[in-house]
Amino acid sequence: MNKEHANWSPYDNNGGSCVAIAGADYCVIAADTRMSTGYNVLTRDYSKICKLADKSIMASSGFQADVRALQKQLDAKHLIYQHQHNKQMSCPAMAQLLSNTLYYKRFFPYYSFNVLGGLDSEGKGCVFTYDAVGSYEKVGYSSQGSGSTLIMPVLDKRLKSPSPLLLPAQDSVTPLSEAEAIDLVKTVFVAATERDIYTGDSVEIVILNADGIRREHMELRKD
Repeated sequence: MNKEHANWSPYDNNGGSCVAIAGADYCVIAADTRMSTGYNVLTRDYSKICKLADKSIMASSGFQADVRALQKQLDAKHLIYQHQHNKQMSCPAMAQLLSNTLYYKRFFPYYSFNVLGGLDSEGKGCVFTYDAVGSYEKVGYSSQGSGSTLIMPVLDKRLKSPSPLLLPAQDSVTPLSEAEAIDLVKTVFVAATERDIYTGDSVEIVILNADGIRREHMELRKD
């Protein structure tokens, strides 16, 4: 008789796609609302976007149980920071905290792929993109998740950030207006939904600017 080996994993991949675009005075963060496992859709109305501070928004794909654990950890550390400093974290400070939190768990990582978007101390948009163990980079735009390989080429074609090797350093914010950035986000999600079975149902778009935060929704394919 052949022995059967247990094929258990502590991780799952719940799919979904996230996008963030930084502009001169705004940041757009978006994610679809489908959560799947394998060929099963678990829910069609799950938000992958989390507000960490007034000027910091995180969108996450990957294993959503680990994402929730990560969000709780960040919320707790941010609360301690607010008690100690009597103010909220800036977006770059939150970016460093997220990197440290992910790196601390590098030997048993949070299986989450994050983009952090917000406004810096000057009111400029900023986007930070991460791998699962905390390596991060400040960019003008980014995408994570199951549809990122379909979305990034479209963003590269439209936005094409300057090389970080250029001297003097070039500003990474994109030249688009806020309305153009929102339209581009909607376009890339419609395109990704056509080809990626883990992306769909609807897209949640969060726009962060000097006036505060506002949200938009757009329906996508349900199949």
